[in-house]
Amino acid sequence: MSSPALHGRHLGALTGIRGIAAWLVVFYHMRLSLQALLPEWTIAALAKGYLAVDLFFILSGFVLWYNYGEKLRSGGWQAAGPFLWRRIARIWPLHLAILAAFALFVLMLALTGRSTTGYPLAELPLHVLLIQNWGFTRELSWNHPAWSISTELAAYLCFPMVVHALRWERLPLPMLLAIAAGLLGAIHLLFALNGETTLGGNIPALGLWRCLLEFTLGNIACLLWRQTSHKRHAGLLAALACTGFLCGGAALALPETAFVPAVFLCGILFLALDGGIVARTLGHGPLHYLGEISYSTYLAHFLLFILFKILFVDASLQMGWTALAGFTALLLAASVLLHHGLEKPAQAWLTRHPPHRLPPFRKALPAE
Repeated sequence: MSSPALHGRHLGALTGIRGIAAWLVVFYHMRLSLQALLPEWTIAALAKGYLAVDLFFILSGFVLWYNYGEKLRSGGWQAAGPFLWRRIARIWPLHLAILAAFALFVLMLALTGRSTTGYPLAELPLHVLLIQNWGFTRELSWNHPAWSISTELAAYLCFPMVVHALRWERLPLPMLLAIAAGLLGAIHLLFALNGETTLGGNIPALGLWRCLLEFTLGNIACLLWRQTSHKRHAGLLAALACTGFLCGGAALALPETAFVPAVFLCGILFLALDGGIVARTLGHGPLHYLGEISYSTYLAHFLLFILFKILFVDASLQMGWTALAGFTALLLAASVLLHHGLEKPAQAWLTRHPPHRLPPFRKALPAE
């Protein structure tokens, strides 16, 4: 997901929370192999780990507006090309590398006479282009977590149009709150009309719209932050709203589509507004570093877990504490190596070598 170049204050907390979210997705995919190890209630909690993707989408919208909203506005439409190139440089190299590793894995499966179900060759070009979850497929395949990166690319394409749609900085706070409420209602309505009560339902058909709506909600969250960051007790109010939506939704047994995006919206605002121990903990040290390497964690974990099960887990597919610790250490090490050895160098090289026809920004873009 997006890597925030957040400077000043305590906005580094938004990086830290991204690291926690990435590991929630990891344990979501691991949960069925932990049933012999963890109590049932823990497995049930881990089964909600897919909701971390919704946090990613809203957080990404916030960060992109924070880093690029004013640049795109001041640069005009000619700034859209360089912006999109920056985003492609951010997400595509690591995605392509993991996809290539998947292709080698599938080749080994085929050569050893094993099933390659779940890896349709006809869909591989869609994955290379990162458009696999734009309504072209009926099931998740290849690197499953990359479906969200595909929809994020669509959000990046739409973002300049959103920036130029209105003079957002002139909208009063009540209007921004009304737009946020409208987006929250649209998210719930989208799923309700399709007979879904969970945000993870029917990803091939609904994942794109889920991303676009939540990404735009994140844009509004940044605008709300800009208008309230100087107001006294704004962080406390955001925390109370976050708690209220969470407790209210749970107490009323509402479908998660009706309240979870609101919880994440208010939670992100709280982290951006608050200067207390929570924001400081997330904004510095190990948790912040987990956020820095979270894109590598997110994209690499699915293939690594498949390979780890083949090599080190017996036919029961259940892991013990040693196997769990081993995989966690392996994924952490792989995330560090991929982040520093591939993700960041490739991003930097592509950023320095944009297509010649792209016009430059009138002002330098922030580093990422």
